[in-house]
Amino acid sequence: MKIITAAAATSLAFAASVTAVAAQTGNAELRNADGDVVANVSLVEEDGKLRVTVTARDLPSGFHGFHIHAVGECEPPDFDSAEGHFNPEGVDHADHAGDLPNLLVMDDGTAEMSVLTDRATMDDLLADDGSAFIIHAEPDNHAHIPERYADEPDEETLETGDAGDRLACGVVSD
Repeated sequence: MKIITAAAATSLAFAASVTAVAAQTGNAELRNADGDVVANVSLVEEDGKLRVTVTARDLPSGFHGFHIHAVGECEPPDFDSAEGHFNPEGVDHADHAGDLPNLLVMDDGTAEMSVLTDRATMDDLLADDGSAFIIHAEPDNHAHIPERYADEPDEETLETGDAGDRLACGVVSD
C-alpha cells in the first residue's frame, strides 16, 4: 500500500509541475480595410517571455511598422479604434511595450517574422480593453529621429515613429 501511495504522490507532483510550465497561447487575425485576412499572429508565453510569430501575405513590399496597440478594437477603414501603442508604463517611443521590430515584406507580398519579448504577457494583452496588432504602411523609426527635426521631434514621431497609416489590424484573443 505504501508503494502505491508513493507512486500516486509522485504522479501528482509531476502533473502539478507540468501544469505550472504549460504555455499560455493566443492569436490575432489581421484584416485590411476591405476585410481581407492579410496576416496571422500566434502568441506563446513561456517563462515570462512572449513569442510573437507573424505570417503575412498580400502586402506592399518593404519594411512596415509592426506594433501591439492598446485597445482590442479594429474598426476599418483606418483602425484608429485600436488607439496608440501598448504602453502600460507610459514610457517614450521605442520603449513602448508594444514596439516590435519592423516587418520586412518581400517582393511577392509575403512576410514571416518571430520575435521574443519580455515587455508584455498574455494576461497584459487580454486585460481590460484587450489589445490589437497593427501593420503600418511605413517603417517605424524606433526613435532614431530624422534630421528634419533640428530642435525637437514632433508629437507624431514621438508616439508612432512615423510608421504612417494602418494597413491591417487584428484583435488578440486566447
